[in-house]
Amino acid sequence: MNNWREIYQEKMVSAKHALAQVKSGDRVVAGHACGEPTALINALVDRAAELSNVEIVHMVAMGEAKYAQPGMEKSFHHNALFVGGSTRKALEEKRADYTPCFFSEIPRLFKNNILPVDIILLQVTPPDKQGFCSYGVSADYTQAAAECAKIVIAQVNSCVPRTGGAKIHLDAIHFIVEHNEPLIELKPPKIGDIEKAIGENVAGLIEDGATLQLGIGAIPDAVLLFLTGKKDLGIHSEMFSDGVVVLAERGVITNRKKTINPGKFMATFLMGTKKLYDFVNNNPDVELRPADYINDPYIVGQHEKMVSINSALQVDLMGQVNAEMIGYRQFSGVGGQLDFIRGASRSLNGKSIIALPATAAGGKISRITCELDKGAAVTTSRNDVHYVVTEYGVAELRGKSLRKRAQALIAISHPDFRDKLTAEAIEKGLM
Repeated sequence: MNNWREIYQEKMVSAKHALAQVKSGDRVVAGHACGEPTALINALVDRAAELSNVEIVHMVAMGEAKYAQPGMEKSFHHNALFVGGSTRKALEEKRADYTPCFFSEIPRLFKNNILPVDIILLQVTPPDKQGFCSYGVSADYTQAAAECAKIVIAQVNSCVPRTGGAKIHLDAIHFIVEHNEPLIELKPPKIGDIEKAIGENVAGLIEDGATLQLGIGAIPDAVLLFLTGKKDLGIHSEMFSDGVVVLAERGVITNRKKTINPGKFMATFLMGTKKLYDFVNNNPDVELRPADYINDPYIVGQHEKMVSINSALQVDLMGQVNAEMIGYRQFSGVGGQLDFIRGASRSLNGKSIIALPATAAGGKISRITCELDKGAAVTTSRNDVHYVVTEYGVAELRGKSLRKRAQALIAISHPDFRDKLTAEAIEKGLM
């Protein structure tokens, strides 16, 4: 007899009771991005006065991140696997740390006890008839952390969309906190003329039947605007958002031509509005799987015509990409950029694209630079990039010498900086 209802009732407690399990010195992993279990996070922060040196580990925090605010440093220490807007200041003020790691390898940090997990806080759907809860919008590292944690605390939220793929049985959950609330939403970015020009240039590189990986932000969304004339596109992406839904509804994205997982939208997490969440809810064509599957370059590379589209802060004249730092300041993180760039490189007829505006700071700074900012890390090496795209055109770097790379990149920089970049390239011996 299926007794999951009895199990559910036995494990159901208040948020206060569940978070009483956290002890000083524990490592707590929090669910990711729009899957963040806000009721559990708030209950943990409420215990700040009772706790010391609790390490909170996650990637992007879409909530308020109160544990990373000034005055909380004795109680909580944030270990960022990616830096978001609500945690960036804590990192700059040395109240938090950043740990570099490819997204595809984060689950291994937990599985191999490199970062042993004491407690996981996650958000899931109510159970199905077999007692399984869907991870909803965040499988990524959350599933691995749940499988490794000593204590699993789940916020069961009927507003979480039920997605295919990753799921957790009630038997694996120690404490259940029922709390229904709308998911955190990522509002669509503003797309200006520059983003539209970049999007049109990128779209020109995408063939019918291609499988896409899209990053976050205005540029990936702008690319989608110019794909309405394409046929049978597919999605195998770290994440996707509302723009993909529009193209699916128009019949542009069908997933029919995908080499593996045909017919399926494959992702490891989702960020968007209610439009996205309604689209994926109980949609048999949508599957979320952990990052060590979705982002694995070996898996990515099995798709023919795999196209990875990512952005950057800077690209130097050799083709080195800085996508995460402003000087010595850690602005974001490695994420899955290189996972998909390496995968696209393995793909038959695959393409890896770095797309960025030609300038920053209102046109005062060129993002195409002779050399990266002092202190900045190289996110993606010069050996990995196929195409760099700005609003001024496309630079194909594959098979190009350093001299030809410099020439191609200068040609897509802002006209105001081309003479200066040419002089610097000559001075450095690149041209």
